Amino acid sequence: MKTVIYYFSGTGNTRKVVEKAADALQQLGWEASCRAMEQVQSPAEEIAACGYIGIGYPVHAFNAPASVLRFCEALPAQTKEAPKPFYIFKTSGEPLALNNISSLKLRAVLEKKNYTFCGEYHYVMPYNIIFRHSDAMAYRMWETAKRLIPLDCADLAAGRVPPEKKFPLGGALAWIMRVEHWGGRWNGKKYSVEESCIHCMKCVKTCPVHNISYENGAFRFGKSCLMCMRCAFQCPQNAIRIGLFNKWKVNGAYSFLPPAEEEKEQHKRYCKNSYARYFAAARERVLQCGGEFPEELLTAEEAEEELPARSAE
Repeated sequence: MKTVIYYFSGTGNTRKVVEKAADALQQLGWEASCRAMEQVQSPAEEIAACGYIGIGYPVHAFNAPASVLRFCEALPAQTKEAPKPFYIFKTSGEPLALNNISSLKLRAVLEKKNYTFCGEYHYVMPYNIIFRHSDAMAYRMWETAKRLIPLDCADLAAGRVPPEKKFPLGGALAWIMRVEHWGGRWNGKKYSVEESCIHCMKCVKTCPVHNISYENGAFRFGKSCLMCMRCAFQCPQNAIRIGLFNKWKVNGAYSFLPPAEEEKEQHKRYCKNSYARYFAAARERVLQCGGEFPEELLTAEEAEEELPARSAE
Protein backbone atom coordinates (compact mmCIF):
# COMPACT_ATOMS: atom_id res chain seq x y z
CA MET A 1 0.00 0.00 0.00
CA LYS A 2 1.28 3.45 -0.89
CA THR A 3 0.53 6.44 1.32
CA VAL A 4 1.75 9.99 1.74
CA ILE A 5 1.22 11.97 4.94
CA TYR A 6 0.83 15.66 4.15
CA TYR A 7 1.58 17.64 7.27
CA PHE A 8 1.94 21.10 8.70
CA SER A 9 4.26 21.54 11.67
CA GLY A 10 4.91 24.91 13.25
CA THR A 11 7.86 24.02 15.46
CA GLY A 12 8.53 20.35 14.79
CA ASN A 13 6.22 18.31 17.03
CA THR A 14 3.87 17.16 14.28
CA ARG A 15 6.81 16.53 11.96
CA LYS A 16 8.36 14.17 14.53
CA VAL A 17 5.08 12.29 14.87
CA VAL A 18 4.40 11.83 11.14
CA GLU A 19 8.00 10.81 10.45
CA LYS A 20 7.67 8.16 13.15
CA ALA A 21 4.35 7.08 11.65
CA ALA A 22 5.81 6.81 8.14
CA ASP A 23 8.60 4.66 9.54
CA ALA A 24 6.10 2.45 11.40
CA LEU A 25 4.01 1.98 8.25
CA GLN A 26 7.13 1.09 6.29
CA GLN A 27 7.88 -1.59 8.87
CA LEU A 28 4.42 -2.98 8.13
CA GLY A 29 5.19 -3.20 4.43
CA TRP A 30 3.59 0.05 3.26
CA GLU A 31 5.34 2.45 0.89
CA ALA A 32 4.98 5.45 3.18
CA SER A 33 6.42 8.96 3.07
CA CYS A 34 5.60 12.37 4.53
CA ARG A 35 5.72 15.83 2.98
CA ALA A 36 5.39 19.31 4.46
CA MET A 37 2.30 21.02 3.05
CA GLU A 38 4.18 24.27 2.46
CA GLN A 39 6.48 22.45 0.04
CA VAL A 40 3.73 20.73 -1.95
CA GLN A 41 2.61 22.36 -5.20
CA SER A 42 0.49 19.96 -7.28
CA PRO A 43 -0.19 16.66 -5.48
CA ALA A 44 -2.86 15.32 -7.86
CA GLU A 45 -0.67 12.66 -9.52
CA GLU A 46 0.88 11.67 -6.21
CA ILE A 47 -2.54 11.28 -4.59
CA ALA A 48 -3.83 9.27 -7.54
CA ALA A 49 -1.00 6.77 -7.00
CA CYS A 50 -1.79 6.39 -3.28
CA GLY A 51 -4.16 3.94 -1.66
CA TYR A 52 -4.50 6.21 1.37
CA ILE A 53 -3.46 9.76 2.21
CA GLY A 54 -2.68 11.13 5.65
CA ILE A 55 -3.12 14.62 7.07
CA GLY A 56 -0.97 15.77 10.01
CA TYR A 57 -1.41 18.98 11.98
CA PRO A 58 -1.04 20.63 15.39
CA VAL A 59 -4.28 21.66 17.07
CA HIS A 60 -4.74 25.45 17.03
CA ALA A 61 -7.51 26.65 19.37
CA PHE A 62 -9.29 23.29 19.07
CA ASN A 63 -9.20 23.44 15.26
CA ALA A 64 -6.90 22.57 12.41
CA PRO A 65 -4.69 25.53 11.39
CA ALA A 66 -6.04 27.76 8.64
CA SER A 67 -3.23 26.69 6.29
CA VAL A 68 -4.22 23.02 6.70
CA LEU A 69 -7.83 23.76 5.81
CA ARG A 70 -6.69 25.73 2.75
CA PHE A 71 -4.45 22.83 1.70
CA CYS A 72 -7.33 20.37 1.98
CA GLU A 73 -9.69 22.69 0.11
CA ALA A 74 -7.20 22.73 -2.77
CA LEU A 75 -6.83 18.94 -3.02
CA PRO A 76 -8.25 17.31 -6.14
CA ALA A 77 -11.75 15.90 -5.79
CA GLN A 78 -12.23 12.15 -6.05
CA THR A 79 -15.13 10.31 -7.68
CA LYS A 80 -18.01 8.75 -5.77
CA GLU A 81 -17.16 5.46 -7.47
CA ALA A 82 -13.55 5.56 -6.27
CA PRO A 83 -13.28 7.58 -3.03
CA LYS A 84 -9.85 8.02 -1.48
CA PRO A 85 -9.39 6.92 2.17
CA PHE A 86 -7.71 9.42 4.47
CA TYR A 87 -6.54 9.39 8.06
CA ILE A 88 -5.37 12.06 10.50
CA PHE A 89 -2.43 12.42 12.89
CA LYS A 90 -2.77 15.42 15.22
CA THR A 91 -0.77 16.81 18.11
CA SER A 92 -1.61 19.12 20.98
CA GLY A 93 -0.07 20.29 24.23
CA GLU A 94 -2.80 18.84 26.41
CA PRO A 95 -5.00 15.73 26.22
CA LEU A 96 -8.34 17.51 26.67
CA ALA A 97 -11.42 15.90 25.16
CA LEU A 98 -12.16 19.23 23.49
CA ASN A 99 -9.36 18.48 21.02
CA ASN A 100 -11.69 15.89 19.48
CA ILE A 101 -13.54 18.67 17.64
CA SER A 102 -10.41 19.93 15.88
CA SER A 103 -10.88 17.72 12.82
CA LEU A 104 -14.58 18.36 12.19
CA LYS A 105 -14.15 21.12 9.60
CA LEU A 106 -11.22 19.35 7.93
CA ARG A 107 -13.21 16.14 7.63
CA ALA A 108 -16.18 17.99 6.18
CA VAL A 109 -13.96 19.60 3.54
CA LEU A 110 -12.42 16.30 2.46
CA GLU A 111 -15.59 14.23 2.65
CA LYS A 112 -17.29 16.74 0.34
CA LYS A 113 -14.50 15.93 -2.15
CA ASN A 114 -15.19 12.18 -1.82
CA TYR A 115 -12.37 11.34 0.56
CA THR A 116 -13.39 8.67 3.07
CA PHE A 117 -12.43 9.12 6.71
CA CYS A 118 -10.74 6.04 8.18
CA GLY A 119 -9.49 7.18 11.57
CA GLU A 120 -7.61 9.83 13.51
CA TYR A 121 -4.85 9.56 16.09
CA HIS A 122 -3.93 12.15 18.71
CA TYR A 123 -0.60 12.56 20.51
CA VAL A 124 0.32 14.95 23.29
CA MET A 125 3.49 16.92 22.64
CA PRO A 126 5.00 19.92 24.48
CA TYR A 127 3.68 23.44 24.08
CA ASN A 128 5.26 26.09 21.88
CA ILE A 129 2.98 28.75 23.36
CA ILE A 130 1.27 29.33 26.74
CA PHE A 131 4.18 28.00 28.82
CA ARG A 132 7.25 25.81 28.46
CA HIS A 133 6.82 22.23 29.55
CA SER A 134 9.64 20.82 31.63
CA ASP A 135 12.27 18.67 29.93
CA ALA A 136 10.99 15.72 31.94
CA MET A 137 7.44 16.19 30.66
CA ALA A 138 8.60 16.69 27.06
CA TYR A 139 10.60 13.46 27.33
CA ARG A 140 7.57 11.59 28.74
CA MET A 141 5.33 12.89 25.97
CA TRP A 142 7.62 11.91 23.11
CA GLU A 143 8.54 8.50 24.54
CA THR A 144 4.85 7.77 25.03
CA ALA A 145 4.03 8.84 21.47
CA LYS A 146 6.84 6.64 20.15
CA ARG A 147 5.17 3.64 21.78
CA LEU A 148 1.64 4.49 20.67
CA ILE A 149 2.35 5.38 17.04
CA PRO A 150 3.34 1.83 15.90
CA LEU A 151 0.19 0.44 17.55
CA ASP A 152 -2.01 2.99 15.81
CA CYS A 153 -0.29 2.33 12.48
CA ALA A 154 -0.89 -1.40 12.91
CA ASP A 155 -4.60 -0.68 13.41
CA LEU A 156 -4.60 1.59 10.37
CA ALA A 157 -2.90 -1.02 8.19
CA ALA A 158 -5.36 -3.67 9.38
CA GLY A 159 -8.36 -1.48 8.61
CA ARG A 160 -9.36 -1.16 12.26
CA VAL A 161 -11.01 2.27 12.59
CA PRO A 162 -10.80 3.69 16.13
CA PRO A 163 -14.14 4.68 17.67
CA GLU A 164 -15.05 8.32 17.15
CA LYS A 165 -14.97 10.50 20.24
CA LYS A 166 -17.95 12.83 20.18
CA PHE A 167 -18.15 16.13 22.01
CA PRO A 168 -21.52 17.78 22.81
CA LEU A 169 -22.21 20.69 20.42
CA GLY A 170 -18.73 20.11 19.01
CA GLY A 171 -19.46 21.54 15.58
CA ALA A 172 -20.81 24.81 16.96
CA LEU A 173 -17.96 25.15 19.42
CA ALA A 174 -15.35 24.46 16.74
CA TRP A 175 -16.95 27.15 14.57
CA ILE A 176 -16.74 29.66 17.41
CA MET A 177 -13.12 28.78 18.18
CA ARG A 178 -12.12 29.32 14.56
CA VAL A 179 -12.07 33.01 15.44
CA GLU A 180 -8.40 32.18 16.15
CA HIS A 181 -7.81 32.12 12.40
CA TRP A 182 -8.87 35.75 12.13
CA GLY A 183 -7.37 36.66 15.50
CA GLY A 184 -4.02 35.15 14.54
CA ARG A 185 -3.81 37.31 11.44
CA TRP A 186 -4.75 40.40 13.45
CA ASN A 187 -2.32 39.68 16.27
CA GLY A 188 0.42 38.69 13.83
CA LYS A 189 0.58 42.25 12.57
CA LYS A 190 1.51 43.29 16.10
CA TYR A 191 4.64 41.13 16.20
CA SER A 192 7.89 43.06 16.61
CA VAL A 193 11.64 42.50 16.86
CA GLU A 194 13.79 43.60 19.77
CA GLU A 195 17.25 45.18 19.60
CA SER A 196 18.91 41.88 20.53
CA CYS A 197 18.15 40.62 17.00
CA ILE A 198 21.29 39.58 15.10
CA HIS A 199 19.60 39.73 11.68
CA CYS A 200 20.15 36.06 10.93
CA MET A 201 16.92 36.18 8.89
CA LYS A 202 15.86 32.75 10.12
CA CYS A 203 12.35 34.04 10.79
CA VAL A 204 12.06 35.47 7.26
CA LYS A 205 13.38 32.31 5.61
CA THR A 206 11.32 29.78 7.56
CA CYS A 207 7.91 31.44 7.96
CA PRO A 208 5.54 28.89 6.37
CA VAL A 209 3.28 31.59 4.86
CA HIS A 210 6.02 34.13 3.99
CA ASN A 211 4.48 36.63 6.38
CA ILE A 212 7.79 38.19 7.50
CA SER A 213 9.92 40.46 5.36
CA TYR A 214 12.91 42.72 5.90
CA GLU A 215 12.74 46.03 4.08
CA ASN A 216 14.77 49.21 4.46
CA GLY A 217 16.42 48.01 7.65
CA ALA A 218 13.17 46.96 9.36
CA PHE A 219 11.22 43.75 9.83
CA ARG A 220 7.64 43.79 8.65
CA PHE A 221 4.93 41.38 9.71
CA GLY A 222 2.02 40.97 7.30
CA LYS A 223 -1.57 39.88 7.68
CA SER A 224 -1.21 36.15 6.98
CA CYS A 225 0.14 34.98 10.36
CA LEU A 226 -0.93 31.50 11.51
CA MET A 227 0.46 32.00 15.02
CA CYS A 228 2.34 28.74 14.52
CA MET A 229 5.12 30.22 16.70
CA ARG A 230 7.91 29.06 14.40
CA CYS A 231 9.58 32.47 14.26
CA ALA A 232 9.52 33.16 18.01
CA PHE A 233 10.24 29.57 19.06
CA GLN A 234 13.29 29.20 16.80
CA CYS A 235 14.77 32.68 17.20
CA PRO A 236 18.36 32.20 18.47
CA GLN A 237 18.20 35.50 20.38
CA ASN A 238 14.62 35.21 21.68
CA ALA A 239 14.14 38.59 20.01
CA ILE A 240 10.62 38.31 18.60
CA ARG A 241 7.67 39.66 20.55
CA ILE A 242 4.38 37.95 19.70
CA GLY A 243 1.95 40.81 20.16
CA LEU A 244 -0.74 40.47 22.82
CA PHE A 245 0.43 36.98 23.73
CA ASN A 246 4.05 37.81 24.49
CA LYS A 247 3.73 36.60 28.10
CA TRP A 248 2.87 33.17 26.66
CA LYS A 249 5.94 33.03 24.44
CA VAL A 250 8.06 29.87 24.46
CA ASN A 251 11.57 30.00 23.00
CA GLY A 252 14.04 27.23 22.20
CA ALA A 253 13.77 23.64 21.05
CA TYR A 254 13.06 20.79 23.44
CA SER A 255 15.74 18.12 23.66
CA PHE A 256 13.27 15.25 24.26
CA LEU A 257 16.07 13.54 26.22
CA PRO A 258 15.91 12.43 29.85
CA PRO A 259 16.70 15.47 32.03
CA ALA A 260 20.21 15.47 33.44
CA GLU A 261 18.93 16.46 36.86
CA GLU A 262 15.63 16.59 38.67
CA GLU A 263 13.56 19.62 37.76
CA LYS A 264 10.91 21.50 39.66
CA GLU A 265 7.67 21.20 37.70
CA GLN A 266 6.34 24.76 37.41
CA HIS A 267 2.89 23.77 36.19
CA LYS A 268 2.29 20.41 37.81
CA ARG A 269 -1.39 21.11 38.55
CA TYR A 270 -2.19 22.26 35.00
CA CYS A 271 -4.58 19.72 33.41
CA LYS A 272 -3.19 17.27 35.95
CA ASN A 273 -6.04 14.76 35.73
CA SER A 274 -6.13 14.86 31.93
CA TYR A 275 -2.41 14.14 31.67
CA ALA A 276 -2.72 11.34 34.24
CA ARG A 277 -5.53 9.71 32.23
CA TYR A 278 -3.58 10.06 28.99
CA PHE A 279 -0.42 8.41 30.34
CA ALA A 280 -2.40 5.73 32.20
CA ALA A 281 -4.38 4.84 29.07
CA ALA A 282 -1.18 4.76 27.01
CA ARG A 283 0.50 2.47 29.53
CA GLU A 284 -2.50 0.13 29.60
CA ARG A 285 -2.63 -0.12 25.82
CA VAL A 286 1.10 -0.65 25.36
CA LEU A 287 1.22 -3.38 28.01
CA GLN A 288 -1.87 -5.12 26.69
CA CYS A 289 -0.23 -5.21 23.25
CA GLY A 290 2.84 -6.88 24.74
CA GLY A 291 5.07 -3.81 24.76
CA GLU A 292 7.04 -2.16 27.51
CA PHE A 293 6.20 1.09 29.25
CA PRO A 294 9.11 2.13 31.51
CA GLU A 295 8.32 3.37 35.00
CA GLU A 296 10.35 6.51 34.28
CA LEU A 297 7.55 7.68 32.00
CA LEU A 298 5.19 7.87 34.96
CA THR A 299 4.99 10.13 37.96
CA ALA A 300 5.15 8.51 41.37
CA GLU A 301 1.37 8.85 41.71
CA GLU A 302 0.72 7.28 38.31
CA ALA A 303 3.12 4.42 38.97
CA GLU A 304 1.19 3.46 42.11
CA GLU A 305 -2.10 3.08 40.27
CA GLU A 306 -3.21 -0.45 39.53
CA LEU A 307 -3.74 -1.47 35.93
CA PRO A 308 -6.75 -3.47 34.79
CA ALA A 309 -5.97 -7.10 34.04
CA ARG A 310 -4.44 -7.63 30.63
CA SER A 311 -6.69 -8.85 27.84
CA ALA A 312 -6.26 -12.50 26.89
CA GLU A 313 -4.15 -12.90 23.79
